Amino acid sequence: MIKDEEILAIYNQGPDAVIALVRELFKSFEFQVTVLDARIKHLENQINTNSKNSGKPPSSDGLARTKSQRKKSGKKSGAQKGHPGHTLEMVPIPDKVQVHKVEQCCQCGICLADQAAESVE
Repeated sequence: MIKDEEILAIYNQGPDAVIALVRELFKSFEFQVTVLDARIKHLENQINTNSKNSGKPPSSDGLARTKSQRKKSGKKSGAQKGHPGHTLEMVPIPDKVQVHKVEQCCQCGICLADQAAESVE
């Protein structure tokens, strides 16, 4: 940063010194703009690079969600009104019976292997 005293000293040297100072400042400014512009372009390219337009793996793309290709039908989700349904009905005599014995109490852990069942579901 140039000090006020230095600016006054250049001013006292005359118009040619002031013009030279302004030109030097503009050159420095243009150089900084060029450097920063190149950096911005580099960073924008980095942001816009993904697995589809470079050799990066898909796992580096982040958590971008893909939009569904399905079109909305306007219907509610689930079975529609009037659909008959397909429920497995109980029968009086089943083909197969599977017994699930209780080995121990789920609350206190006592062994129930030798106990007779009090009810059946």
